[in-house]
Amino acid sequence: MEKDLNVSYITLGGHVEVNKYRYVYFLIMLMVFILIICFNFTIVGLIWVHRNLHEPMYVFIAALLLNSAVFSTAIYPKLFIDYLSEKQIISYSACLFQFYLLYSLSGSEFLLLAGMAYDRYVSLSICKPLQYPSIMRKTTVGVFLGIAWLLPACQTAVAVILSADMRLCTFTLDGIFCNNLIYDLHCVTSQALSIFGVFALLYAGLFPMVFILYTYTRILIISFRSCGEVRKKAAQTCLPHLFVLISFSCLCTYDILIVRLGSGLSRTVRLIMTLQAVLYHPLFNPIIYGLKMKEISRHLRKLFCQAKVI
Repeated sequence: MEKDLNVSYITLGGHVEVNKYRYVYFLIMLMVFILIICFNFTIVGLIWVHRNLHEPMYVFIAALLLNSAVFSTAIYPKLFIDYLSEKQIISYSACLFQFYLLYSLSGSEFLLLAGMAYDRYVSLSICKPLQYPSIMRKTTVGVFLGIAWLLPACQTAVAVILSADMRLCTFTLDGIFCNNLIYDLHCVTSQALSIFGVFALLYAGLFPMVFILYTYTRILIISFRSCGEVRKKAAQTCLPHLFVLISFSCLCTYDILIVRLGSGLSRTVRLIMTLQAVLYHPLFNPIIYGLKMKEISRHLRKLFCQAKVI
């Protein structure tokens, strides 16, 4: 019993009329979650099964889609519990764990997109066709994937460790899951956390973004100087990545600004904006790659045609 008394519980106050619409919320979110898992794992399965998709570009796409699926799994089960519960609460330790998963996976997404941009930069018929096989070897791709997952995980762990020792003065979080708003719960603003937050933002967000924009700018310059076939290939392979990057960057920008602007927005607006990250983005990735990547689209059509015959 003593142990239970020492546990700090946080009320998730970002829900809107959850008691009135709990079953509507639950059904919508359940359907979306099922679609996210099905869409992402269908494309990952296709990449796994078909040998002609065992190329660095498709390996990075599979990693990105797995990242989206795990990201959703870190959020949706807790939302299901909240919609079916009288009180929407979470222990502070569980809140920090959810925070850790969200931001380590978000950092991974930027680094995976950076890896994809580098792969496109050195890929066949765009920049360095003769050097491509020697540059983008299996070991190189493995190193990229390892860095993309381990570096943000280590960075976010530092923020979580620093936050774990902070004293709480507020026990209501103005959100539906544990994001940057957990800093509003602390009694005092930690200078160490603020400095580390800026460093992490630069290292895991801004630097990869600058690198991605640089590589795609170089690709566009080189492709427009080349023949029509090269331009077509560049557009087919680069545009989906740019769409995903723009979408994810907008969501990350909102997440950073919500700490500053949250008090000036109504709860309904905050809820709608927050839901963008958990609703459409994990669905957007598999849809954009399924429709825009020629080889994946071809295998998807074959799969559905076979399913119809069966």
